[in-house]
Amino acid sequence: MASEQIGYRGPTACAAAGITYRQLDYWARTSLVEPSVRPAHGSGTQRLYSFRDVVVLKIVKRFLDTGVSLQNIRTAVQHLRERGFRDLERMTLMSDGATVYECTSPDEVHALLQGGQGIFGIAVGVVWRDVESALSQLHGERIDTGETLVGHNPADELARRRNNRAV
Repeated sequence: MASEQIGYRGPTACAAAGITYRQLDYWARTSLVEPSVRPAHGSGTQRLYSFRDVVVLKIVKRFLDTGVSLQNIRTAVQHLRERGFRDLERMTLMSDGATVYECTSPDEVHALLQGGQGIFGIAVGVVWRDVESALSQLHGERIDTGETLVGHNPADELARRRNNRAV
């Protein structure tokens, strides 16, 4: 099953991204990172986050941990949203603490480093693999049927089928 057919409830998204439910709720209510599969509609409904949503949550958390302001993170997430979150896994996001830059080539990274100020980067591919690993230990949900998927690795359906057959 393709990872696009799997959603993750709030507690699972929090566990995989390393954030609190309070952060998740605030970020959803303020449109920083909204669940793209199913938003909350009133009391009692469950938000459902896509794999990419969880990757973005973890990126936001990493930027916050390094001291980037929520306003600058919001600008970066808006930029990613406008790109349709395409090619996330191949991207490096760099920041000087004030501005977030998208770098898609070593030359762009080098140019930023030439500026002389402190720069830190997030290799989104690494975050992507971290989230895959975390979600493989957690519960997902089929978007079409609501069926709970236990220990589903969105990157490797074939290995899951092999494991199920071997038992």
